[in-house]
This record gives sequence, structure tokens and C-alpha cells, in this order.
Amino acid sequence: MNMEKIGQIRHDWTVDEIRTIMDLPFNDLMFHAQSVHRQHFNPNEVQTSTLVNIKSGGCAEDCSYCSQSARNYTDVEKEQMMEVQEVIEQALVAKERGATRLCMGAAWRNPKEKDFGRVLEMVRVVKDLGLETCLTLGMLSDDQVKRLKEVGLDYYNHNLDTSEAFYPQVITTRNYQDRLDTIDKVQQAGINVCSGGIIGMGEQHKDRAELLRTFSTMRVHPNSVPINLLVAIEGTPLAHMKDKTDSFEFIRIIATARILMPQTYVRLSAGRMTLTDEAQALCFFSGANSIFYGDKLLTTENPESDHDIQLFKKLGIQMQQNTAAEKAAQKLAEQATELTA
Repeated sequence: MNMEKIGQIRHDWTVDEIRTIMDLPFNDLMFHAQSVHRQHFNPNEVQTSTLVNIKSGGCAEDCSYCSQSARNYTDVEKEQMMEVQEVIEQALVAKERGATRLCMGAAWRNPKEKDFGRVLEMVRVVKDLGLETCLTLGMLSDDQVKRLKEVGLDYYNHNLDTSEAFYPQVITTRNYQDRLDTIDKVQQAGINVCSGGIIGMGEQHKDRAELLRTFSTMRVHPNSVPINLLVAIEGTPLAHMKDKTDSFEFIRIIATARILMPQTYVRLSAGRMTLTDEAQALCFFSGANSIFYGDKLLTTENPESDHDIQLFKKLGIQMQQNTAAEKAAQKLAEQATELTA
């Protein structure tokens, strides 16, 4: 591979090129990733999002990793959808702690009309508080995408989870194209896409490369790519996969994502509880510049906010303010609009 191509904004990456990057000597990979990161971002700034579970449990999907699937035998109980006032209270706490974005997740295959009006109201009130808004609700209809755009939704999260080849080993109640179709609808509407994957579900090295290829060859790269480390939950089919992923392999995924998608926010998401501070520091060095911030990620544990603040102080990292994040989001939204014009 011609290493001069590293750092270019490209949408034609091949799996062989990606595997070559992933397999570079560790120091070389870190050097290239940090160099690309510095071209497009402040290397000492991290965007912070808080995730709120607005409707827990009872999901009809059979995702093998998920504690909220009605098909898995976990201790997560089905709960009613949050009231708007509860979301306001959570948003105020998140903002006070320094988060710039509130991500609201519901355990649905797709949102029903009887619930959708309340979701739209949640987006409105959170935006009025000065926070960016993100939703993850499952698959969407064309009309739902249109209405989310009209209320000003900033981001829609729809993870691909893994490669298309490995996907049927993890989920059988929907197919990969369903996911891609929803992402395409959201991008065509000019809403920023947040889409990531999970490392450690039993996938091979080639599956990780293929997942990154899918993201990096989209006509517009996702604005945010969360890289999750599997949290193996008792009662799920993947409970036996606990602690199966080496942290250096995880860091390689972060670094490769940064090189392939130079303008994308690469987020440390689920699984940070199993990473040491030193491993997280290497993730930031390799180009991660976003985290989920708060003590809970839907139903799984996350480092306490105070711990993150102390780690940021040790590393000399500042929490990003909304203005920088808004500019980056606007840039990618404009790209999507140009391609659909």
C-alpha cells in the first residue's frame, strides 16, 4: 500500500488496504493515526455525550449481546417510556456535568406512532436546553425521518455492529441491508449519522476490517463512529465471550478508524470499564475524540464522571464545547446535502 494515501479523505478503501493499516507495527500505526488526527482536530479535546435510556427492555430483536432483548434471559425488566419531564431532568444533569450532546435510546425494533409524538417533543425540549440531540430508536420509515428532520434532530444512531458476513451469527430478526437502508434515509434527509460496531463477539480480524470498510466507503462518512468493546452480560448468548479481546487489538481498531475517516468523531463507547486508564490514554492518542460520559450506558456500567474528569486532567485533555462539534456536524451534513441535490 502507498502510505502517502494515509490522511486523504477517501471513500474507496479496500479490505486489503485496511488490513495492511491494521497490521502495521504498533508504533507506526500510532504515529500515522495521531498525525491524521492532528490535521483535523485539536488532539487535546474530547467531545462528551450522555446516553439516556428512554424506554428499557422488551425489544423484539434477538441481538445476542443485548440485555434488553425479550428473547434473552437477563434481569432487565420491561419499563414504560420516560415522560418528557424526566428527560429534561436528565438533560440538565448532563449539561451541568459538561456533556454537549444527549443521546436518547429506546429498546424498539422500530418506533410506533403512539410513542413517536413524545419522542419528537423530547428532541424539542433538549434542543431548547442548548444540547445537541441524538436518538437511537431502531429502523425508521420515510415519514418518521422527515419529522425528525423537521424538529431539528442533530444525530441518529444506528449501529452496524459487525461485518455483513458475521452479522447473521449475532442477529437474525433483521438483515444487514435493513440497517444500511435506515442509515441511507437519515443521511439523505441531512441528519448526521452516528454508527458503530462491537468488538469481541467472536468475529475474526477480517470482519473488523470489513466493518471499517463499510463505514469508510459510505458516500458520506458517519459523523460519529462509536467503537464498543463487548460487555458480556449474563443471560445473553454471548455471556461466555467475557474478556476475549486484547486491549491492543481494540486500540488498533480505533487507530485504523481514525486513519480511514479523518473528519469523523471516533467514540469510546461501551466496555470502557474493562480498559485501564493507560489503555484509554492510548485510545485518545490513536485518535479517539469522543466518549459517552456518565455512570450508565443504557443498562451497562460506565466509568463515573468524576473518574473521567480526573483522567482528562492527567492527560491535559479538555472537554469540547458545542461550537466545535456543531461546525464538524454541519460540515458533514452539508456534504450529504450536496450528494442528494
